[in-house]
Amino acid sequence: SKAFTSYEDYFGNSVDEDALTYLALANKLIHDIRPDAVTIAEDISGMPGLAVPHSSGGIGFDYRFAMGISDNWIRLVKDIPDEKWHMGQLWYELNNRRWDEKTISYAESHDQALVGDKTLIFRMIGSDMYDAMYSRSENLKVDRGMALHKLIRLITLSTAGNGYLNFMGNEFGHPEWIDFPREGNNWSFKYARRQWHLVDDDNLKYRFLANFDRDMILLATRFKLLESSGPHLLYEHSDDKVIVFRRAELVFVFNFHPACSYTDYRFEAAPGKYQMFFNSDAAEYGGHSRLIPDQYHLTLHDPLKQQDRNMLSLYIPNRTALVLKPIE
Repeated sequence: SKAFTSYEDYFGNSVDEDALTYLALANKLIHDIRPDAVTIAEDISGMPGLAVPHSSGGIGFDYRFAMGISDNWIRLVKDIPDEKWHMGQLWYELNNRRWDEKTISYAESHDQALVGDKTLIFRMIGSDMYDAMYSRSENLKVDRGMALHKLIRLITLSTAGNGYLNFMGNEFGHPEWIDFPREGNNWSFKYARRQWHLVDDDNLKYRFLANFDRDMILLATRFKLLESSGPHLLYEHSDDKVIVFRRAELVFVFNFHPACSYTDYRFEAAPGKYQMFFNSDAAEYGGHSRLIPDQYHLTLHDPLKQQDRNMLSLYIPNRTALVLKPIE
């Protein structure tokens, strides 16, 4: 495979111009016949112009997948201990895209769900998903997996360019893989399924992940998150495992630290009053209820201590995300 290190690599003699012409013609035909159709480019090379209109010299896809994000999540979960996650590198990967092309972000896709690989939550919890997902059970691997699964989905959605993709079942942490009938499994249908009943069972924790996903999507819809300009980084501290950014009118606060909860944690913000109206640690999301719902926060301003800056001071539990909105 070729490593693309500069724009010259995309426009040299090795480019398959016939293939690009075919894709451009296919997009034109699709949109001429069905103007309401949506086409999405799945391209790992990062070829410029795939999601640019024909009129501007592009190939004409409506969107392109931000494919590096899911690979980065798998790399972090599979190979790097939680306490070694680098927040600056994570922020870069989440926002590594051309802003003149519409992109769709996703935490995982069919690649991870098919037999031979593992979904994010199965990598984090493993075989404990079979006997420790009961509502009353207490299990450290389940606690970690559920907490990170929520943070991963929320930060992927809230930093996405123009769209967010969820692979069926991942919204509630589906525990197993998909395997279609084939000679290698003796044409079995056993894993050619999604176990939708799991999310409806009040004795299991899958419903908590589904509740979180439902409210996360409602949040993005209500505040037109993906119609707004891109996220603006307010604060990042890799040792503390904290990332804070603004998107639309909201302030998103993430603490990925596996052990440290922070009291009176301060970062700069626009002056005013804020309300915390969403947090991943809520009981209905399977959390530990360490935050008071709907609490208000006022920015602090002390010219002697804060160098004439306005600061928010928050309690941020470990492996928790919270969302603040300004109050008029």
